[in-house]
Amino acid sequence: MNGAEAMVKCLEAEGITRIFGYPGVAIAPFYEALYNSEQIEHILVRQEQAAGHAANGYARISRKPAVCVTSSGPGATNLITALATAYADSIPIIAITGQVDSSLLGRDVFQEADMRGATESFVKYSYLVKNADDIPRIFKEAFHIANSGRKGPVLIDIPCDVQKTKLKKEFRYPEEVNLRGYKPSTKGNAQQMAKVIHAINKAKKPLICAGGGVILGDGEKCVQNFCEKFNIPLVHTMMGIGVMAKSHPLYFGMLGNNGKPYANRAVSKCDLLIVVGARIADRAVPKPENLERQLSVIHIDIDSAEIGKNLGPTLPLVGDVKNIFTALAEADIHIDTTEWIQTLEEIKHSTVDHRTWSDKLVNPMILVQTLSEKMEDDAIYVADVGQNQLWSADNYVMKNGRYMTTGGMGTMGYSIPAAVGAKMCEPDKQVVAVCGDGSFQMSMYELATITINKVGLKILVMRNEYLGLVREHQQKVYEGHYSGVQLYDYPHYDKIAAAYDMDYFECSSNEELDGTLDAFLSCKNACIMVCNIDSSNVVI
Repeated sequence: MNGAEAMVKCLEAEGITRIFGYPGVAIAPFYEALYNSEQIEHILVRQEQAAGHAANGYARISRKPAVCVTSSGPGATNLITALATAYADSIPIIAITGQVDSSLLGRDVFQEADMRGATESFVKYSYLVKNADDIPRIFKEAFHIANSGRKGPVLIDIPCDVQKTKLKKEFRYPEEVNLRGYKPSTKGNAQQMAKVIHAINKAKKPLICAGGGVILGDGEKCVQNFCEKFNIPLVHTMMGIGVMAKSHPLYFGMLGNNGKPYANRAVSKCDLLIVVGARIADRAVPKPENLERQLSVIHIDIDSAEIGKNLGPTLPLVGDVKNIFTALAEADIHIDTTEWIQTLEEIKHSTVDHRTWSDKLVNPMILVQTLSEKMEDDAIYVADVGQNQLWSADNYVMKNGRYMTTGGMGTMGYSIPAAVGAKMCEPDKQVVAVCGDGSFQMSMYELATITINKVGLKILVMRNEYLGLVREHQQKVYEGHYSGVQLYDYPHYDKIAAAYDMDYFECSSNEELDGTLDAFLSCKNACIMVCNIDSSNVVI
């Protein structure tokens, strides 16, 4: 067995059935070994960044590490943005990159790139494989690191000659991993748990702020059970959309610059904020020092480095969300939040949205509400970046499905390849990618991947012929000096859809919206729907 064959055996041992990639000479030995695998299907993307985003979407839906593969040099460097995106959102992916022969490393030969150095800031860990006999150990460690503690991407850079080299030892995939110095804390310190329980019992107005870590830790039900048992209300960050259904009586919306005003008021009026699985960055709380002065904060996270990074906690607690909230649900907690819930309800119903919306074309707020209400109960909504992301986060109606976006890095062009990964993971579920006309054009090359692989994905484009969020910023900050943001009326979406044998729908008014969305969502094939939006509509 050579190194490439060992790589395939390792992936098979991890239960991998599908990988996303783009081949090249430096990774060709691996592709030759993959040719003989009956377990693993390879999905050819049209650009390497899309391989990383597709693996991202696949991992988020499967809740397991997913795999992307590229060749060396530009093939590998094209993957960096996807790795940074996964790292910022703590998504477990294994990135395998081909590399020039070991004897040529450091000589600046054709298509050599120092991937370990280039990705140091954007991966949880990285390997440069120098010995074929190390491959089983390295792969086992990579999957363990990617999917334990705070999840994240792991890079395996493997020279072409190592892939060809015969193993000297008999192939054996390790059953266990024991990494000295890497022992993530998952249970929560007993003394800290006792302090947390005491703080909750003292609180009159407790509030949970849930982040993406709750979903990554598969802790939605545990957190919801805790809220229901002790009648504690919940708000969330953008990445925490999906922790609780919008119709739940304890749900009080998304906080932050682009969240609900009543959610922000709930945070300002609580006396104990329980932050779980969230870093509380600038989009969620612009001035955290103000909160630190006025209320107590419990910060729960699997990653100790995140606790106190932006918002100084009164009580830190490191551990896994499922373990901690399972224990808290059984704790001796006795609180009465009846008046607090009534206060929040009054705030919610008295809050007025002062934004005005153009009466021309389609109202984006109505579009997102109507779309998400009409989508199937367990459907997957994948939002891109820009105004469409913020309109989506503000108005998406969460039921029992999934909402996905890139919150930490804010990577345009994410939605289509990530939705491909999500749909290929759950082919029987309805998946809709929502993007602007700018972000659509950043990844429309993946329409070929969709058509060739018969991925029944639905793509909805909000077209306002601008890079809308930058235009809005230029309007408010630079007196309407619109520089480099106009997209005009290209491409011709109906022709793009026809070129890839996709069905096409278009809507230009609120009156047409219901019927067009019904046709779009009932379409059995991959399809594109364009909703024309007035460029004067704003997010804030």
